[in-house]
Amino acid sequence: MGNSDDAIKAAIQGKWEEAVAINREILAVSPSDIDALNRLGKALSELGHLAEARDAYQRVLEHDPNNSIAQRNIQRLSYLKEGEHSPNKEPRGIDSKFFIQETSKAKMITLSKPAAKAVLAKMAAGEEVYLQPKGQKLVVVTDTGEYLGEVESRIGSRLIELMKGGNQYRAAISSVRDENVRVVIREVFQHPSLVGHPSFLPKASEELKPYLKGSLVKHDIEDEFGEETGEAGEWESEEEPLVEDELGVDEEVFPLDKEDIQIT
Repeated sequence: MGNSDDAIKAAIQGKWEEAVAINREILAVSPSDIDALNRLGKALSELGHLAEARDAYQRVLEHDPNNSIAQRNIQRLSYLKEGEHSPNKEPRGIDSKFFIQETSKAKMITLSKPAAKAVLAKMAAGEEVYLQPKGQKLVVVTDTGEYLGEVESRIGSRLIELMKGGNQYRAAISSVRDENVRVVIREVFQHPSLVGHPSFLPKASEELKPYLKGSLVKHDIEDEFGEETGEAGEWESEEEPLVEDELGVDEEVFPLDKEDIQIT
């Protein structure tokens, strides 16, 4: 029989049918295992079995009426209708290494002007999203081009100029709480002409803690797999001054000027 670690691993890898099977095995032995019920609800919802997912979350609330994971997911499912959410049998999302901290290369942000709740309800932590310049604005969209929200102008305008200069970026959902959407943006390629121009200015950093900690998923995605650790505060975006060592050895930072950017 599989255990909770196996169930979490299957979920991280997007193996939802396997995750369902493992969690049901756990529940056959321990019917009141709240974490397993929450994980089962998550896996069933990813497979498009929304009624069964609601039932799993309702069972959680029977044992723990104040369970925030179940409450949040029941609310999320209320925006979806059976048949509207396509079964997701293929692994999706982004590699866990994406969420490891790297100063000036990655940043966690909260989207402004978020999409409607019915749209956001379809999204999950760990899911890859895409950056799309729209004039002077940088918007975040799904793989089908559906709008999710905007990157704040201070960061967005800089990234647009760097993208014009040849830089490349990837982004992924960190968390979705009603209309509050947090996204991690990471530089994956820096054009040679932009060396010395960090994507995220080192005045302050938002700490991106390691994705994994022991057997638990150390990321907001961990909630959706049914592990409440009481450590959510660690993921709050708090600005902290950078120390010199965080800039890296021999790394000199220059201001970004339009004339420095070579359009390629």
